[in-house]
Amino acid sequence: MSEVNDNRAEHRYELVEDSEMAFAAYELAGDTITFTHTIVPEAIGGRGVGSRLVAAALANVRQRGLKVVPRCAFVAAYVAKHPEWRELLV
Repeated sequence: MSEVNDNRAEHRYELVEDSEMAFAAYELAGDTITFTHTIVPEAIGGRGVGSRLVAAALANVRQRGLKVVPRCAFVAAYVAKHPEWRELLV
């Protein structure tokens, strides 16, 4: 299983799977991270890649003590389906 990396220079969490990169872009302001959009290439879609990406990103956010604004529809839907992450919401 691939590892999720926080590419701070590009402001996004990245996950490479089968030579394709999925990412969750964000904006960071103080102690708040706003997820703006998530991209999962069609070639790796439907395999839970987006969910693995967002779960790892949220785990990192929790570890860093940040709060989340889920402007991205995918991240918002993920948090809605997984109540263990709701405490991170602003």
